Amino acid sequence: MSRFVDEADITVRSGNGGRGAVSFRREKYVPRGGPDGGDGGDGGDVLFRVENNMRSLYDHWIRKVYSAKNGSAGSRRDRKGSNGADCVIPVPRGTVILEKKSQKLLADLTGNADLAGNADLTGSGALKLLEGGRGGHGNAFFATSTNRSPRYAQDGTPGRELEITLQIKTIADVGLVGLPNSGKSTLLSVLTEARPKIGHYPFTTLTPNLGVMNYKREKQVVIADVPGLIEGASSGVGLGIRFLKHIERTKVLIVLVELSEGGYTKQYEVLESEMRQYSKMLLDKPRIIAGSKFDVIGRQEEAAFLGAAIPGEKICISSRTRFNIEILKDRIVLLLGKNSDKTLS
Repeated sequence: MSRFVDEADITVRSGNGGRGAVSFRREKYVPRGGPDGGDGGDGGDVLFRVENNMRSLYDHWIRKVYSAKNGSAGSRRDRKGSNGADCVIPVPRGTVILEKKSQKLLADLTGNADLAGNADLTGSGALKLLEGGRGGHGNAFFATSTNRSPRYAQDGTPGRELEITLQIKTIADVGLVGLPNSGKSTLLSVLTEARPKIGHYPFTTLTPNLGVMNYKREKQVVIADVPGLIEGASSGVGLGIRFLKHIERTKVLIVLVELSEGGYTKQYEVLESEMRQYSKMLLDKPRIIAGSKFDVIGRQEEAAFLGAAIPGEKICISSRTRFNIEILKDRIVLLLGKNSDKTLS
């Protein structure tokens, strides 16, 4: 099984246009035949297509260069050269394409043209990033009444080359945020049918996990669990910085505070600080503060958590005993309903 890769740098090249031909008719009874050199073929384009069953950029992490084919040269008898084959690059839904050097956003492939805002979509729904070079005209094109025998043709225009960065930004309705071992993966497993790997050691979650919560057979909610954040994650410590981008698109956050560890306000402040340093946009998202592992504490700790100076709606839950899980589902759907008019960030 290939590893999960959510970022890859690649080089893409569109094809060169083919050269036009210089040719003259050579027929037995036409001693002074006119020019018949055909045009060159167009170079292939570089296209990106969303594949819904693709989850990782591993293939692009391995293969660094993608090239479309060059157009063929024109030939005699006004025959146009063949067009170069396009290079079609498959990517997971939610991939963004950045210019490597400037990090300028070039395309946002959500898999939905309206949401992506990409105007340059082909009829097949693929996005054209680079257009191939145009084929050059053959000498037949340049024939006029005053220049009946042009002995020149046109070179094709070159294709383009671009170094780009591909990044996956998971598309989900709800994002689970918490410190390592705060119970995010376990909560995902009880809210949805997902079966993430769960263990009692730091960074159980090494890749984003997605699950679908079926709410009373009326609504489906996609929930993403990302690796735990630690203090300094936004500056590269631990694993969190690589995956903070996966909660950028979510509409609602569930922030887990582990009740068995105490220091509730400190836990929340670490999480909030890392989100703020990564992107203040994350702090604008509505959230539910869930005190996890309620089954291992007493009522005194519950009161301390609910009375802690943590902004936002708080609820105590236990994934093991399923305490308040149904109430949490109700609150998630209610909060999503209040923010249904907000588009993906």
